[in-house]
Amino acid sequence: MAENPIIIPSDEDIQANKYMAILSYFGIFLLIPMLARKDSEFCRFHVNQGILLLILNLVVAVLSRIVSLLGILSIVVLVFMILGIVNCVQGKVKPLPLIGNIQIYK
Repeated sequence: MAENPIIIPSDEDIQANKYMAILSYFGIFLLIPMLARKDSEFCRFHVNQGILLLILNLVVAVLSRIVSLLGILSIVVLVFMILGIVNCVQGKVKPLPLIGNIQIYK
C-alpha cells in the first residue's frame, strides 16, 4: 500500500463519471464503478477511497462488538462517507482525512 500520487483527471472524465463515482461510497456498490468505469481515473480514485472506507467500517464494526464504547466511531465513518460524496459531486480529487492517502486499488 503506497502513498497516493497526485491524480488530475480531465474535466471530461469528471463530468462523465461524477455520479457513477458516488456509488463508491455505498459499500458493496463500489463494484459498479469499479467494473463499469475502470478506465476513468476519477472513478478509480473514488473507488479506492470507497474501499478504504469499507475496510474502516468493517474494523469499526468488529471493534465496537468488543468494546461497546467504540460504536461511536461509526459516526466518523458516516462523516467520511459524506465528505467523499461531497467531493464527488464537486468534482474534486481530495483524499479522505486520515485514511485517504493509502492506495489499494490502482
